Amino acid sequence: MNGLDCPNFLKEGDKVVIISPSSKIDKNLIKGEKKSLESWGLKVVVSAHAGGHFCSYSGTIEERLNDLQNAMDDPSVRAIFCSRGGYGAIHLLEFLQFEKFNQSPKWLLGFSDITALHSLFQLHGHISLHSQMARHLSVEPLDDSCTTTLHDLLFGIKIPSFILPHEKENINGTAAGILRGGNLSVFYGLTGTPYDIPAEDTILLIEDVGERPYHIERMMYNLKLNGLLPRIKGLVIGQFTEYKEDNAIGKTVYEMIHDMVAPYGYPVCFNFPAGHITNNVPLMLGSYQQLTVDNSEARLEPIINK
Repeated sequence: MNGLDCPNFLKEGDKVVIISPSSKIDKNLIKGEKKSLESWGLKVVVSAHAGGHFCSYSGTIEERLNDLQNAMDDPSVRAIFCSRGGYGAIHLLEFLQFEKFNQSPKWLLGFSDITALHSLFQLHGHISLHSQMARHLSVEPLDDSCTTTLHDLLFGIKIPSFILPHEKENINGTAAGILRGGNLSVFYGLTGTPYDIPAEDTILLIEDVGERPYHIERMMYNLKLNGLLPRIKGLVIGQFTEYKEDNAIGKTVYEMIHDMVAPYGYPVCFNFPAGHITNNVPLMLGSYQQLTVDNSEARLEPIINK
């Protein structure tokens, strides 16, 4: 696989682990996720503190760190499923070690607050999956399109491409680069740290939930002024949900983003199915992708053997 290093695809009988590196979660959702993954023929282990709680977290920093580090270090584990986001993954970044992981890389799956871990894994040269978590795998049917797409990707049956209808704010063009990003608030909070997103050769994915339009604009200005937005190869705009459009910035969120990045001339795809929604498709962060936007559609496609 192109881009960064790709873990081996799964096969029936493989061992996977469910962890909760951020906020606490209803144990019933973990049970539902475990049942769904077992239906794929996987051997599922729930980490010691996945269903725990400490304040708003699933455990103390040490407990959450141990759960993730143990899963990363275990050579028999083939994938690490994060149960939910929330807040807390940032506590772990400076302590996680990759010596043993590099000898037996495995998939890391999740989105939202898990964006911080994706940035860390990419820093160490590994592809990871921006994908649905426990609630989706517990509540949605097993034949849900996102679930089957995730299954087929993980088992190496089919690496997905995505073709989307035209959006009026789209900006036409073609670009190839490494897909990076995720939750805007999370990676914005890592600006200026070793886990910051590199601009070079990057197609950037952004999504967010519950942020006021002027908060979103402020974060986008940060990315503009720190030099990220002017230098990336392309931009994929996922879903911005659970907020109310107001007149604070004088335009919609999509219009604001369009006007900010239009001068750079790279392709921009709006309304991509990624974020805090049911139709949250799995995406291989760290993989080499081609983004093509024209007057009829937008396409995001993996490039093999790059």
